[in-house]
Amino acid sequence: MKPNSGPGRAMGEGYKLLGLGMTFAGGIILFMVLGLLLDRWLGVVPLFTVVGTLVGAVLSFINVYVKLAALERKAKSGKAGAGSRKPKDRRSS
Repeated sequence: MKPNSGPGRAMGEGYKLLGLGMTFAGGIILFMVLGLLLDRWLGVVPLFTVVGTLVGAVLSFINVYVKLAALERKAKSGKAGAGSRKPKDRRSS
C-alpha cells in the first residue's frame, strides 16, 4: 500500500512545524512570566525576568532542535525505504 502523499499530508507536516513554533514561543513566555512573578514576590529588580527569559529561550530551542532532528531522521528513513530499489538496467534487455 502506498503512503498518502497528497496535499493533506503536506498540510499535516505544516501543522507540526506550526506547533513547534508555538512550543518555542510558549516556553519563552512561560519562563518569563515565572521570572516576573518571582521578581514581584521577592521585590527585586527584573533580574529573574531576564534570567527566566534566557532560560526559557535556551530550553525551548533545545526542545525544538531535538524534535526537528527526529522529524528529519524520520523523513530520511522514509525516503530511503521507498527509493532503495535499484532501477533495472535497460541496456541488457
